[in-house]
Amino acid sequence: MKSISFERFVSFRYLRAKRKQKFISLISIISVLGVAVGVMALIVVLSVYTGFTEGLRDQIIGINAHILVQSFGGEIDNPNLLVNKIESVDGVVAATPYIYGQALITSGNASSGIVLRGIEPATAGRVINLESKMISGSISELATDTSLPAIILGSELAKQLRVRKGGKIRLISPNGPLTPMGVLPKVRTCRVGAVFETGMFEYDSTMGFVNLETARGLVGMNSKGVHGIEVRVADKKVDQADQVAAAIGKELGGMYSVRDWMRINQNLFAALKLEKIGIFIALDLIILVASLNIISTLVMVVMEKTRDIAILKSMGATTASIMRIFFYQGAVIGLTGTVLGVCSGLGLCALLKRYEIIELPRNVYPMSTMPVKVVPMDVTVIALSAVLITLAATLYPSWKASRVRPAEALTYE
Repeated sequence: MKSISFERFVSFRYLRAKRKQKFISLISIISVLGVAVGVMALIVVLSVYTGFTEGLRDQIIGINAHILVQSFGGEIDNPNLLVNKIESVDGVVAATPYIYGQALITSGNASSGIVLRGIEPATAGRVINLESKMISGSISELATDTSLPAIILGSELAKQLRVRKGGKIRLISPNGPLTPMGVLPKVRTCRVGAVFETGMFEYDSTMGFVNLETARGLVGMNSKGVHGIEVRVADKKVDQADQVAAAIGKELGGMYSVRDWMRINQNLFAALKLEKIGIFIALDLIILVASLNIISTLVMVVMEKTRDIAILKSMGATTASIMRIFFYQGAVIGLTGTVLGVCSGLGLCALLKRYEIIELPRNVYPMSTMPVKVVPMDVTVIALSAVLITLAATLYPSWKASRVRPAEALTYE
């Protein structure tokens, strides 16, 4: 019989407790369950956190562009020429000009501050995912030629103003002419052409879209000027938007600021990444606690089997063989717990994703149900960390068993 088979045979025999060793067996089961619970908790929590982070990212880049191009000199007077240059860059799907401003919006019932975004209806739909967020009307309303310009409002802002599609609102901008009486605000009456809902309370309660002509009149720009260009990259290059932004900057020269969505929101996503690492470390402590049970289990087995170890050594078993016997025993406990934890964690994630059991308040979170996204790399790292921690826990008891001296052990027995 090969030595490896002998060591595994003895290790498995020690795992099958006799009547007087039921307590040790119970601790072994608790150790397995502890590792399984730790692994399951890590998989579920990190999957939910990843789902939340990606849901937040999708919401942010859904209503916003992937890349913003702005001029260091202020306004851009030749937006069409700039759009053509940007769209020639590899990885760019579309580009559209925009104007950004702030104003006071009032209706017959209420008033509020609003973030105004002037867009070009013909091309904006190819860059920002606004059309799919509409709950009434469409983005084409901004191009409709009527006596009153159209505005697209967020659903929460429309509720606050108590208006709906077809209603009238008044925009008041502070960018008016300077007179001896002070600055006269610009006032523009608009009709509500559409209402959108992103699921993010901050956007739905503060944002509105108008066409470029209306925006220019409110912010006091010339007839062709814009604040910048919004750019959309190919879906497969969303995570490489910084590389596309660098290519755009090289194409346009040093007169323009080119920022991708990761750079614009770098503080938010850096904080989320740091929190994910913190959660991983905190939940890994559950596995560490379970590994302490493995240590105590193996130490008690060593104390119980001191006479057996001495007999094995006297029959020719080497120190390395004795270490491997208890190493295999701890490895079986750790691997069993890890496999159970991975299976239960993936199963729970599948249930949460399929049945959407947990609902979230829409005015607090950017999604209505608990988001879940299982990342294979995360599961692999969790499983490897659990295995390494549990294997490390077997080293001391294994070393302690290998130090047993047959003469002393048999003498005291």
